[in-house]
Amino acid sequence: MKNNFRKVGLAAVILFTSAFSLSQSGVDGRYQADPIADPIEIGDVAPMADKSLVTTSDEQITLASSKGENGLLVIFSCNTCPWVEKWEDRYHTVASLALENGMSTVLLNSNEALRDGEESLDAMKERAAAKGYTFPYAVDPNASLADAFGANRTPEVFLFDSELRLIYHGAIDDNARDASAVETPFLMDAITAHAAGQTIEPNDTKSIGCTIKRKR
Repeated sequence: MKNNFRKVGLAAVILFTSAFSLSQSGVDGRYQADPIADPIEIGDVAPMADKSLVTTSDEQITLASSKGENGLLVIFSCNTCPWVEKWEDRYHTVASLALENGMSTVLLNSNEALRDGEESLDAMKERAAAKGYTFPYAVDPNASLADAFGANRTPEVFLFDSELRLIYHGAIDDNARDASAVETPFLMDAITAHAAGQTIEPNDTKSIGCTIKRKR
C-alpha cells in the first residue's frame, strides 16, 4: 500500500513539474516551438498579393493595393494571444516608422478556427477600436495567406520592398515582455536599413508567439 502511495505521489510531482516547466517556457497550448509550415524565403515575392481581404473598416483591400512607395509590412496578428498583447503597443511604433519611410502596414488575422467567436470580424473591429489601430486589420479567410506565406505564429512579421520581395521575416524585437529592455529592434532596424539602401542584418529571426489557429 505504501509503495502505491509513493508511486501516486511521484507521478503527481512529475506531472506538476512538467506543467510548471511548460508554463514557465510560455508553452500554454497556444505556443508552438516548431513551425508547421516553411515560411517564404528572403527574395520571394509576396504570395496572393491580389487576394481581396475584408478589413475592420468594412473595406476591401489587397496586399498589392496596400503597398507603399517603398514597400509593405505584413504582421500576422490576432485578438487572443498573450504574446500579441505584449508586443501590440509596438505595432504603432513600427507602423509609424514604416510610414515615415514610404512603407505601409497591414495586419492579418488568420485564426480561422476561432472565427465564430473571439476572432470574428466584429471582435476584430472591437480590438482595432480599443487599440487605436491606424492601419488595416483584415480577415485572412481559411488562413489562406498564412498558408501561402508559411506563417505559423502571432505575431509574425513579413517585410517587403517596393516590388513585394521579402526583405525581412521574423520577430519585432528581442524582448516581448519589456519594450524598455529591447537590445535589438529587428524590425525597426530592417526598416531603416532598407530606407537607407543598406543590407538588412539579420534578415530572418525566430518569431515567438501563439500558434495560428487553422481549421483542422
